[in-house]
Amino acid sequence: MPSLSRVVGFAALFGLAVGACANPVCKIGGINDPSNRSLRRGLLHHGLGEFCKEMLSHDAPLKLAADAPVTGRFFPTRCSQREVDNGNLVIDFEGSGYVWTALSKKATFTAGGTVEYEQDFRCSEDNSIYAYFPVRAEGVRASTFQMRVVEAPLAQLMQPWIQQNADAFGSQLLGGKLRDGFTVIRDTSGGTDFDLGILPLGQKPEHPFRAPSGSRVTYENARVEVHQNQRDFIGPIRLDKAGAIFVSATVDGIDAVDVFVVPKDEADASLKLYLDYGPSGKLAFEPQRQWVAQRGQDFRQTVPLPAGMYYVMIDNTPWAGQAAPPQNALDDRAAVVSYVIQIGDAP
Repeated sequence: MPSLSRVVGFAALFGLAVGACANPVCKIGGINDPSNRSLRRGLLHHGLGEFCKEMLSHDAPLKLAADAPVTGRFFPTRCSQREVDNGNLVIDFEGSGYVWTALSKKATFTAGGTVEYEQDFRCSEDNSIYAYFPVRAEGVRASTFQMRVVEAPLAQLMQPWIQQNADAFGSQLLGGKLRDGFTVIRDTSGGTDFDLGILPLGQKPEHPFRAPSGSRVTYENARVEVHQNQRDFIGPIRLDKAGAIFVSATVDGIDAVDVFVVPKDEADASLKLYLDYGPSGKLAFEPQRQWVAQRGQDFRQTVPLPAGMYYVMIDNTPWAGQAAPPQNALDDRAAVVSYVIQIGDAP
């Protein structure tokens, strides 16, 4: 499955708790001076204790090319961290995920790795913090990738060949993309953003959807391609206190998709079914919060919720929700959904 070798964006799985390194540190005179690296690293150190907590609170969107829509996700299930003698951060992680390709349709996998990162930050002119995590030379110590389920019947006949080649490509992917390092940006409102590689100070990642302004924190701003009879699971989204999840989206490609907001335990049960079996089917639980997003109409929903963890799900199947996607085995109709998910106080 050579197309898997082009999956990018893996570093998106690394969230960052820079809360202890709040933006007032940008008021410190000379904070960006190279001679103050030890000061910056000491300040950043206080936020690194939350690294794995943040990593386990976000999926990693996967793409077939840098400017392509999301076609899969990786969900970290285990993370451990430690600082080594030189002050660098070593992360061990593993998890599961899915990706869609024309050959395989849905393909699911497990993956993991051990990576050593350096860390530093700079303050931009607008007082945003740019936290940099370049990978130390020879810092990718291990990476694993193994296929689990391939949906397409023809691809299933080729399972041994696919398994052998996909595992090799997946290991190259993990090793190659993890070596790019990543940048996490914390703006003055408390929102965070990230980009693969080391982003120049002051430059912002490009996003397909213009996020509404205000005091809300943006969880994810992206464009996803959800193919016929497929689903997308975005999360988990953590609300530390009672508040709301705000979902804005536009749909293209088909007439409508279903959008669900689901508690984490229910979403996890449905995600397990999605990862363990080829064809999609019914969800483990009927979503209590569901809407239809239609092509040509701006979709906006404010969802008040108690504290907890949640997923936003986009469904392009006939087995859940109210939308009726077209069913044609010879003509896959993908929904292209541009969306932004934010969290904040309930109205």
